[in-house]
Amino acid sequence: MTSLPPDRPTTATRRQWLAGMSSTALLAPLPGRAQSPTPPGNTKPPEEPPVRTLVAGPAKLRLRPAPAAETEIWAFDGTTPGPSLRIKQGETLRLKLENKTAAPLSLHWQGLRGASAQDGVGGFSQPPVAPGDSIEYRLTPPDSGTILYRPLVIGGSSEPAGRGLSGLLIVEEREPPAVDLDLPVFVNDWLLGDDQAILPFALQATSSAAAGRLGNWLTVNGKPPPQPVKLPPGSRVRLRLANGCNARIMRLRFDGAKAAVVAVDGQPTETFEPVHAQLPFAPGTRYDVILDLPIEAGASVNVTALIGPGLPLVRIVTDGAAKVPPAAVPALKLNPALPAAVRMQDALRPTLVIEGGGKPTPERTLDYTGLDLARPWLVNGGIGAKDGKPLFSVKRGTPVVMAIDNRTAFIQPVHVHGHAFRLLHPLDDGWENYFLDTVQIPEGKKLHIAFIADNPGRWLISSTVLERFDLGLWSWFEVV
Repeated sequence: MTSLPPDRPTTATRRQWLAGMSSTALLAPLPGRAQSPTPPGNTKPPEEPPVRTLVAGPAKLRLRPAPAAETEIWAFDGTTPGPSLRIKQGETLRLKLENKTAAPLSLHWQGLRGASAQDGVGGFSQPPVAPGDSIEYRLTPPDSGTILYRPLVIGGSSEPAGRGLSGLLIVEEREPPAVDLDLPVFVNDWLLGDDQAILPFALQATSSAAAGRLGNWLTVNGKPPPQPVKLPPGSRVRLRLANGCNARIMRLRFDGAKAAVVAVDGQPTETFEPVHAQLPFAPGTRYDVILDLPIEAGASVNVTALIGPGLPLVRIVTDGAAKVPPAAVPALKLNPALPAAVRMQDALRPTLVIEGGGKPTPERTLDYTGLDLARPWLVNGGIGAKDGKPLFSVKRGTPVVMAIDNRTAFIQPVHVHGHAFRLLHPLDDGWENYFLDTVQIPEGKKLHIAFIADNPGRWLISSTVLERFDLGLWSWFEVV
């Protein structure tokens, strides 16, 4: 494999639920946030959890199969992706980040509805961690789920992420479903030269004003795909799929077994099968998928990225004595702090307008005439500025229905920090049956999302294509 061409994902699966619900009463008042149990007055307070250290620094890894040379990368504790950090729901993670790279760092926890000061946006929610320095994060996720951690620094995210600095935080349910294998599947792509070295990260106008930094080699959990898995027939597998690429948007297809989606962007959902066994997979997106393997030995189950002719990411082969097939896939318990509905007639209705980028020509090239290549993307006529005016400022508990208007020729994946939202149907007749923190806005289209602004602080709305983010494709809002 020498090249990964761009791909065009489909829009998200649409499965309308709560049939007959009026669009003017989609969202109900938010129930109180789930709190950790308070110990009785005569008991000692719980002991402080130990501090875990995560060291970001140079490393070498063979990304392409031997005899290809090793590639100099940046890694967490010498690995890419970094170690999967696992805690139980309600537990606190104390994490010391030591920066031994040459660039300022900050870790954003995509999908964590925590304190804004711990959101990890360098230059916005915290000062960046300078080379040779360190910082401690203290995270108590209110929800279970699969959370992506990746560098996010105003103006400086593309290089540390593109060199390998990303990983997963897994917040396990108090009563997780029984599976034979719980497998993180972290997908990343790399822009490599013939000598296997990572190509320079200087922002190029032609890529930064277009799709972003698309790699030419893809890895799964830091290794060449597909990742092989061998299990007895009839086994049940939980895949935690995460797109850690800088810019590559793709689709996933499941072959050989039915896929049951049990969580989207870390949030449990009413279990559903993807339409045509496919899922859209933009940078920052995560899915928890349950696969029940065939009961025949020698069967093959594949998860394939629809890039070019198709690239297998995970290949599961059944081998050995068959197990008794498990019962129907159980739904995960919904996180109680999220509302089942939002009263839209009481909602604030801001609009986020995205403009800029190259313009397609009849020759299927891009025209950059008249485009300011130092600021190729605009959000409501400007670029992100922490000292500028917020997109909106609301009191805690306010329902928000936000229009995201993509007036560009490119799909725009957009992430809302610190909150989970519903994607509304274009005809305003319902919403998707899952929560999201990242949504793809098709080129030239407008979509609406709805959420309760229940998390106090200052929060970004940002592009998950890191080259676009570095050039200012972000805004922010405030909850007081």
